[in-house]
Amino acid sequence: MKAMVLAAGRGERMRPLTDQMPKPLLPVGGRPLVAHHLVALAAAGYREVVMNCAWLGEQLRATLGDGREWGVSIAYSPEPWPALDTGGGIFQALPLLGPGPFLLVNGDTWCDLALAGLALPRDMLGHLVLVPNPPHNPDGDFGLEDGRVLPDADSRYTYSGLAVLAPELFDGCTPGRFPLAPLLRKAAGEGRLSGVLHDGFWTDVGTPDRLYALRARLGAA
Repeated sequence: MKAMVLAAGRGERMRPLTDQMPKPLLPVGGRPLVAHHLVALAAAGYREVVMNCAWLGEQLRATLGDGREWGVSIAYSPEPWPALDTGGGIFQALPLLGPGPFLLVNGDTWCDLALAGLALPRDMLGHLVLVPNPPHNPDGDFGLEDGRVLPDADSRYTYSGLAVLAPELFDGCTPGRFPLAPLLRKAAGEGRLSGVLHDGFWTDVGTPDRLYALRARLGAA
């Protein structure tokens, strides 16, 4: 499988830190945040990574280069500004990802889950990693029952930003700006979305406070 790292966003909630630097390059634990994803992907056996870029995308290219320093090979999928959102960005990158399932990683999250064990079950359009709801998302996103992701349920969990997706999830889509969430909800409603609950450490590094908390946890800026 190839992997795609989402790295095109503006990082509005992280301003002013992201006024002059794209959020994926903010330093955490002695290296750019996104570099931790690349190292984890390499450790899990991934070698080919697609990364979308828009806001200050030239800095991403200049800092990460071809990915060799992190043990992977990066193909960039540049987007116009405003960026194409999660769904539109993935859809544009599908030719780079190829015909098979691919691992999706949100570039502004942190998770201690081992990536090597993630796979797409047969007849599924996606396989999501869900996590217990954090304070900033108390109502969650999806239900989970017997390995099936449900669009609605009494007990809901938060989508972590980690998933294995089939290109067929985007059948019928057209180029442009659109989110991923409605496609996932549609697949869940059709019974074609599986998932797993991760009880380990995970955080959405979406605000300065969460960034500083992660730095403190890792013991270095």
